[in-house]
Amino acid sequence: MACSCYSVNFMSVSSNPNKPLTSSPLVTSKLSPSYSQIPFSSLNFNQNLSRTQLRKSKNAPNSFVVVSGIKAEPLKVMISGAPASGKGTQCELITKKYDLVHIAAGDLLRAEVAAGTENGRRAKEYMEKGQLVPDEIVVTMVKERLLQPDSQEKGWLLDGYPRSSSQATALKGFGFQPDIFILLEVPEEILVERVVGRRLDPVTGKIYHLKYSPPETEEIAARLTQRFDDTEEKVKLRLLTHNKNVEAVLSMYGDITVRVDGTLSKEDVFTRIDAALRNLLGQRQASIDLKYSKTVVNE
Repeated sequence: MACSCYSVNFMSVSSNPNKPLTSSPLVTSKLSPSYSQIPFSSLNFNQNLSRTQLRKSKNAPNSFVVVSGIKAEPLKVMISGAPASGKGTQCELITKKYDLVHIAAGDLLRAEVAAGTENGRRAKEYMEKGQLVPDEIVVTMVKERLLQPDSQEKGWLLDGYPRSSSQATALKGFGFQPDIFILLEVPEEILVERVVGRRLDPVTGKIYHLKYSPPETEEIAARLTQRFDDTEEKVKLRLLTHNKNVEAVLSMYGDITVRVDGTLSKEDVFTRIDAALRNLLGQRQASIDLKYSKTVVNE
């Protein structure tokens, strides 16, 4: 974080609060002569800036000093959940509200393969053989995406990754540490019911559920298909793998893990996630305010 201190010189102000200023105030930087005169209106006080603190100047009645204008670190979030836990829906809601960069390892793999990159070509060789893509390839893809300017500036939401302690260790080695690890918890019997009842409309690509989200018409119902791995036997095997891996990952992020009941409605699940994220931002803001509220600006 960087603190910027400015002397803000206001022009004469009318006693009538509805009367606009006749000229724009200027900001005089105390830190660098290259910023000697900056229009106050050009300062961008967005949601990433701390509460701006103004102290009235002792020497000039129409002058204030901006004690802090600190850009907070962007949010870094990881979210994990078993198949059919509702993770995809929550990722959409989180990125929509917090404008984070959504990063999913599966999407990165498909994009790299489609683009024909070196990593993509290496990954494709394993995928065509039905083998898992080695960690070193996937970690490299994730690392490169996290280093992109938009991820660095806006913050990121890492979806379903890392999936093992080795992947988590590799990310930590590259300097990527989340602020919070969100875990969606849903009992196995409910997850199995959600998966087995899923159906795909091959025409529109829309996903239905025979119980929770049935097709609108009989015509649509007649053409629905089931994924080959959406069977009870296969989903239980996937859940066994997921549970084993997630416990290993949790051992590294236990102190920042927030467990959320995924059996609730999607709105209620997001309410709980949103509360956790707002609490995190609130604590961060309070820490910044406490640190800089004690700052004394010497004119």
